[in-house]
Amino acid sequence: MTESNRFYATGRRKESVARVWITPGNGTITVNGRSFDDFFPTESRRTFIRMPLEALEVTGEYDVRATVRGGGVTGQAGAVRHG
Repeated sequence: MTESNRFYATGRRKESVARVWITPGNGTITVNGRSFDDFFPTESRRTFIRMPLEALEVTGEYDVRATVRGGGVTGQAGAVRHG
């Protein structure tokens, strides 16, 4: 954790690259400045991205802000998850 209480990581999958910041919060996830539900409209991709948070049992404790570029929707979801 950095001095400002946030984590940063880069995730890559196929041709996609995601920069991900995690900060203490209420569980809000935004991707490229858009709502998580708007950016990934299918539940399967949203569930796929939430899996690491659920495995650590910290869902709802951290806000996730991601920027992702390149590739398709599946690769972008994987890159955000890896970040």
